[in-house]
Amino acid sequence: MKKMPTIFLRDWDGDRRYVTRTPHPDCGWVFAGEGLPTRKYDGTCVQWDGERWWARREIKAGRKEPPGYDAIMRDERTGTAVGWEPAEQSGYHRYLDEAVGTGPWEPGTYELIGPRINGNPESVDRHTLVRHGAEELPDVPRDYAGLAAWLRAHPWEGIVWHHPDGRMAKLKRRDFPAA
Repeated sequence: MKKMPTIFLRDWDGDRRYVTRTPHPDCGWVFAGEGLPTRKYDGTCVQWDGERWWARREIKAGRKEPPGYDAIMRDERTGTAVGWEPAEQSGYHRYLDEAVGTGPWEPGTYELIGPRINGNPESVDRHTLVRHGAEELPDVPRDYAGLAAWLRAHPWEGIVWHHPDGRMAKLKRRDFPAA
């Protein structure tokens, strides 16, 4: 699990909340029409490795890593580590237990969504696991204006593109100012 790039660059000297019209240099494949766009759900990321559940966790620079933490990458700019911690240590563990009861599960990553996760922006009645990349979005444009309009017209968190070679890239609705 690596931190996914956003397909457009941000203006780090200006208003960082929003993307610019400049494509991210690592995401040219998205603009070339490569990769499958999928729905980005608003929840918390978990992983099933076939034996154990793990929760995604970011550790800010200077903070102690919890027991069993597996750091996958570190942001060179901020020093924040991104990795996995045993799910039973996560604050979301009881909600994960509720969702896992609906298994069986294939190894992979999932988004845990539900009434007690991030204010329930997905408006679901019970805690649920959604496999990443499960909902394909075939009608997504690949230009700045088209993406801004498309995201404003859909009530979802955003889009994740999956390249056949494993690369991924994202774009969120909140990356654009309100129309």
